[in-house]
Order: sequence, then structure tokens, then C-alpha cells
Amino acid sequence: MIRRMFFAGAALLAAMGPALADPIEGRWKTGSGNTAEISACGGAFCITLKTGPHAGKQIGRFEPQGEGSYAGTVTDPNKDKTYKGKGSLEGNVFTMGGCVLGGLICRNETWSRM
Repeated sequence: MIRRMFFAGAALLAAMGPALADPIEGRWKTGSGNTAEISACGGAFCITLKTGPHAGKQIGRFEPQGEGSYAGTVTDPNKDKTYKGKGSLEGNVFTMGGCVLGGLICRNETWSRM
């Protein structure tokens, strides 16, 4: 009886695993055509490039703000500079950007889920 309950509980947890993942997690095609992966890291979500000249480099860290909004930092891999950033998720489209000078100058990019 206990064994049956254990396996039923394990099966339930395994089925719920994907449901517990945040919708932002996964692989994304960047504006430049490279692949980036967003995964959970220390209570936030880290963005790591998987392809292209900067493969393996972490280029962002976001924390969920609710209702598909995220805030954190983004790093320009070409200049190795980090900026305050924010993002929004709508279906399979993730729009993110970084700003300087208190938000006066911003650069945005739209990614699509792979």
C-alpha cells in the first residue's frame, strides 16, 4: 500500500514538473539569429547564449514581476557592459531591453521561442 502511494506521488510530481516551470524558461531565437537559453538560477532567470561568437556567455538576469513582466539586468556581449533591463512575455514572444541615463536611451530586441 505504501509502495503504491509512493509511486503514485512520484508520478504526480513528474507530471507536474513542466507545469511548475516559468513560461519564460526555454530556448529562444535572438534578434541576431543566435540561440539563447533562459533557465532558473538562484530565484531569478539567467539568460545564456548557446550559439554564435559569444556562446556560453551569460547576458542577462531577470526576476519575475508578475503578469508576464520581468526586471533585472542585460549585458551587451560585444561591449561587455551591463544595463538595467526589463522584459515582457506574450505567448511565444519575449521582448526585452536595456536602458541607460535613467531610461532616456533604450535598446529593445524581440525574441521568439524555439
